[in-house]
Amino acid sequence: MDNSVPSLLSPENWPFSLELLPQPAYIVGGAVRDAILGRTREYLDLDFVLPFDAVKVARKIATHYKAGFVLLDPERQIARVVFPHATADFAQQEGETPQESLRDRLEIDLHRRDFTVNAIAYNPHTQEIIDPLQGYVDLQHRLLRMISPANLEDDPLRLMRAYRQAAQLGFTIEPDTQAAIRSLASHITKVAPERVRVELSYMLANAQGTPWIAHAWEDGLLAPFFKYATKESVNLLPVLDKVAAQLAEIWQQFGVEIAQCVRDTVKTTWLGIAKLACLVNPKPETAEIELTELTYSRAEIKAVTTALRLLPQFKTPLMSLREQYFFFQKAGFVFSAIALLAIAHGTAVEGMSDDKLLRTYAPLITRYLNPDDPVAHPTPLLSGKDIMLALNVPASPLVGKLLTEIAVAQIEGKVSTAEQAIEFAVGLL
Repeated sequence: MDNSVPSLLSPENWPFSLELLPQPAYIVGGAVRDAILGRTREYLDLDFVLPFDAVKVARKIATHYKAGFVLLDPERQIARVVFPHATADFAQQEGETPQESLRDRLEIDLHRRDFTVNAIAYNPHTQEIIDPLQGYVDLQHRLLRMISPANLEDDPLRLMRAYRQAAQLGFTIEPDTQAAIRSLASHITKVAPERVRVELSYMLANAQGTPWIAHAWEDGLLAPFFKYATKESVNLLPVLDKVAAQLAEIWQQFGVEIAQCVRDTVKTTWLGIAKLACLVNPKPETAEIELTELTYSRAEIKAVTTALRLLPQFKTPLMSLREQYFFFQKAGFVFSAIALLAIAHGTAVEGMSDDKLLRTYAPLITRYLNPDDPVAHPTPLLSGKDIMLALNVPASPLVGKLLTEIAVAQIEGKVSTAEQAIEFAVGLL
C-alpha cells in the first residue's frame, strides 16, 4: 500500500498546529477513509486517538485558539474542540501502557470499529498509515466489510450505518456483512430512535440513498419504525426520484424547491418529506404517532401530515378557482412534496402515463411557481384593520371570514380595488 501522506489530512489544512499534539498521535475513522478516496469536505471532521492527556490536550488547543470545548465522556477521556469550519475529537487510548505497546493499543482500538474502511489510522508526525485490517484494499474495491458480527452487535446503530455509508460513498456491502446485518436486524430496536432518524435522513436526501432504504427495509431494519410500510410503498421511492428529476428538468425552480430544507434548523428536504409520506401510514393521525416516536420535529411532522391530508384533493381534477385558493392556503411550502406524491402515485399505482399526469398538474405547478399568481400567492386588497374601520365591526372571526371571501372574489375577478372590496363586504353583511 502507498504510505504517502494523504494531502487532505495534511496539518496545513487543520485549524490548529501539529506542534500542539503529543507523539504519537493518530487520526482515525472517516477522515482517513475520505482522504484516501480523495473525497473533500467543506467541513473538516477529525478524530484523534492520543496515548495520554486527551482531554488536557483538547482543552489546551481550545484555549489557545479561543475555540469551543465540549467534554464528551470524562470517564473514557473524550473531548471535542469546535472551530468555525472544523471539529476535532480527541479520545485517549484505553489503559496505561509503556511506550512500546502504544502501537498495539492502537491496533486493538482499530479492531473494535465497525468496518475495515473505517479502521485505518494515520500518524501525522511520521506520515505513516496503519491498516491492520486491510481496509485500503476494501476501499479500492469500494466495499463495506464488517470487522466482526460482535462489533455490529455492540452498537446496533452500525447495522443502519452500513446502508447510509454505502449510499454516501457509492459502495456495495460485502455479502457476509449483509447476511450478518440481516441476522442481527432485531437488535436495531435497542438503538435510540433519534440516532436511527439521523442515519435515515442521509438516505432520504438524494437518489443514491433510495436503493439502500429499500435494502434496509427488506433486511428488517426499518420495520420496527415504519410498521405500515409495504413493498409497494417502498417501491414508490425511486419513482419519486424519477418524477423529481423530470419536474426539475421542466421547471428549474421546482428542482430548487424540492432540494431545499423544511427549515434552516431542519435538514429534511421537501423530497425527503415526500419519501417519508410513502413510508408512514397514509392516515395523517397514525403517521404523526410514527414520526413522533422517531423524534422528528414538529415542522417535519406537520409537513408530512399536510401532504397526506391534501394529496386526495390535489388529485381531484378541475378544481374551481375557489377550491384552488383554499388548497394553496393549506398547502403552503408543502406543495412541492404533494405534487411529487400525486404524480408518483399516478404513475406507479394508477398506471397513468407521465405525459398525461404532467398535462393534468402543470397548471397548478405553474401557478405555485409564479410568485405573482393571484390564486397561489394572493396580494390582499384590505387588511383586517381596514375592514374593522370601514364597516365599524369589532375584532372577531367575522373579519377573517370577510377577508377570505374578498380574496376569493378578487381571484374570480369580481373585485379589483380596495373600494370595490369594501362594497363587496357590505353586500355580504
